[in-house]
Amino acid sequence: MSDSVEIPAYLQEQLARLQQLQQALQIIVSQKQQVEFELTDTSRALDELQKLTDEAVVFKSIGAVLLKKDKPSLVKELTERKELLTVRMSVLGKQEEKTREKLRELEQQLQTKLRSTQAS
Repeated sequence: MSDSVEIPAYLQEQLARLQQLQQALQIIVSQKQQVEFELTDTSRALDELQKLTDEAVVFKSIGAVLLKKDKPSLVKELTERKELLTVRMSVLGKQEEKTREKLRELEQQLQTKLRSTQAS
């Protein structure tokens, strides 16, 4: 005879939901790291541009090509990009927080139900 305990279907469903939440959290954290990196990179570029005069020759990299751009339009473009990235970071932060909270709640529910299943 086997010592294994069969897990009820409702608990299996909750375990599957727990795994889905864990995967979703990993995706959110990964996206947040990518946005954070891009935000840092954009901020650094803006800082360097601010040190230049408006007449300075600047280039924008697009793939393997460098295009000559005027400083004011490039500053405007990067400032808008930075604002967009900041909003995206905020949204991802809220998603991460909500997902972590759901995970904690589900883990607690599962632990409680597993204890009661093992006790019976």
